[in-house]
Amino acid sequence: MKLSTRTRYGMRAIIELAQHEGKRPLQLKAIADRQDISVKYLEQLMSLLRASGFVRSVRGSKGGYVLARPAGDVRLSEIFRCLEGPVTTTECTEDEDCCKRSADCVARDLWMEVEAAIQQVLSSLTLADMVNKAKAHASGYEI
Repeated sequence: MKLSTRTRYGMRAIIELAQHEGKRPLQLKAIADRQDISVKYLEQLMSLLRASGFVRSVRGSKGGYVLARPAGDVRLSEIFRCLEGPVTTTECTEDEDCCKRSADCVARDLWMEVEAAIQQVLSSLTLADMVNKAKAHASGYEI
């Protein structure tokens, strides 16, 4: 399973916003420079995140983007679903009828367990958790 560029870059961008929670809005250029993402692509990501209620834009000379909800209230699973869609490994995990072997296929059971494990990890973490992890990395300590 390989994540899309949209998901990887979108996660980095929203974590960057979470790291600046409570401060002035971040301009796209600042996020793009720090995260090595083109401004044009970042505009698309922010538009998607804004439409889904994760970020909001602030107009004016000191404008930019901020989180729409507190970082502690935003689960990574929500952002992942917005950017990537549902966690799926194979077609048969979503649609049992797509394969005549689905009912007794141990490989399908495995893929369903993999999906559940990924979903559990994403659901267990918030943006605030990621901010804390970033602080720990910066200080050289693990949390």
